[in-house]
Amino acid sequence: MGYYLRKFTFYLTALWAAVTLNFVIPRMLPGNPVDILMAKLQQRGGTVDPAARHAYELLLGTNGHESIVQAYLAYLGNLLRGDLGVSVSAFPAKVSDVIATALPWTVVLVGVSTLLSFLLGIALGAVVGWKRGTWLDTLVPATTVLSAVPYFWLALILVAVLSSALGWFPLNGGYDVVLTPGWSGEFIGSAIYHAALPALTIVISSIGGWLLGMRNMMVSAMSEDYVLTARAKGLRDSRIMIRYAARNAVLPSVAGFAISLGFVVSGSIVTEQVFSYPGIGSKLLQAVQNNDYALMQGIFLVITIAVLGANLVVDLLYGLIDARTRDRSVMA
Repeated sequence: MGYYLRKFTFYLTALWAAVTLNFVIPRMLPGNPVDILMAKLQQRGGTVDPAARHAYELLLGTNGHESIVQAYLAYLGNLLRGDLGVSVSAFPAKVSDVIATALPWTVVLVGVSTLLSFLLGIALGAVVGWKRGTWLDTLVPATTVLSAVPYFWLALILVAVLSSALGWFPLNGGYDVVLTPGWSGEFIGSAIYHAALPALTIVISSIGGWLLGMRNMMVSAMSEDYVLTARAKGLRDSRIMIRYAARNAVLPSVAGFAISLGFVVSGSIVTEQVFSYPGIGSKLLQAVQNNDYALMQGIFLVITIAVLGANLVVDLLYGLIDARTRDRSVMA
């Protein structure tokens, strides 16, 4: 029980620290979101008097008349009420609405791609590690080279070859613009078709890391006593590989996978920009370009919660799966 209590206390403290940094860092950036909004209104032919400007400062949480402590306390209070503020770059939309619109696109695309690359990398790594020294080892340098290729360069090559030259995939977008977003089969099929190439880019660029890590852990696990004992008992090679070697070798990769899932909500800014995909990464870049404090803080908050939540789940699962983790914690 003490192990789990310490973990919850640690992650609550980490969440508070992250929320505090989330408040401070955007305010260190140059510029003022109210000035940007006023400039946009003036470009549209509108005039802004001081009273209207003050109203927008209060609305966007950048009131220059209050101290940083007052602003921080107001920010915490708004978070507790679920109020993330109003977005400057998508004014007058609420930050929560902007995130709710973009987040599902990123979670589906990056989440499915991360899961596929993890499963393929672990499966291939287990087989390659089990049959080390054979021709299968040639898969390792091939996949690691692809992982070392700059992300945007790989995405541009796939677009040039598979979209522009061969016409197998659409060039950009999340779905066919003539369709109305919804749960219709036609729209879902269009969304899957448009997401196929971005997903392929993510899988190709990340599968090498999972394969190499699992392969090295398999090689290490094969020299352990429990594997040698299983072989001495005359068990089938397939059972030894899956039930003994791979089961223990995959534990570090599971931790890395959980952390990767936490970063799923942050999306891939480069991929979404290259493919003009309507995900959270594009919204984050848009927020930075417009000094949209509220939207930046909202997106960072979602990313922080996702990463901390994923790590907490891993720690709790490790405590359940491996009793040695709890024992070491108690001894410490």
